[in-house]
Amino acid sequence: MKEIFCRIERCIGCRSCELACAVEHSESKELSAAAQQDPPPARRVTVTAVDEKGGKVRLRSVALQCRQCEEPACAAACIAGGIVKDAETGVVRFNPERCVGCWSCTMVCPHGAIIRVTDQGVAVKCDRCPDREVPACVQACPTKALLFCTPEEFETLTREEETTHHRK
Repeated sequence: MKEIFCRIERCIGCRSCELACAVEHSESKELSAAAQQDPPPARRVTVTAVDEKGGKVRLRSVALQCRQCEEPACAAACIAGGIVKDAETGVVRFNPERCVGCWSCTMVCPHGAIIRVTDQGVAVKCDRCPDREVPACVQACPTKALLFCTPEEFETLTREEETTHHRK
């Protein structure tokens, strides 16, 4: 199954992924119209700072979205039954119409990947843009920090980049 990976060494914290996500989940799917939408469209990815250790500690940016857990704690915590794991695809699906705004899912998510939309009284999470071949956040990333691939493809790419980097 394909996943969204973030290569933190490439993330510059530009938030293009957040904007692309919000626009993709807007009524119009166009930036200018999405900016006028009331309520505004909610992003399902968050760019945040993390510690990177290696001699010195420095802050780096990373795009966080649902990690599609094997045993999703959010689904178990959802009192309204609005979060379920698709047995066929492995994708953890969220039905905002069932959300009662209890925030249980946000409290148990080990990745902090579920976002509270307090003005609408619901939570949202990454749905991997099911109508698209490549999620909007991945497509919008100017530095190619975000990748949509299998774990095996990501591991191979990472290994190849490390080899290339060490040769320089």
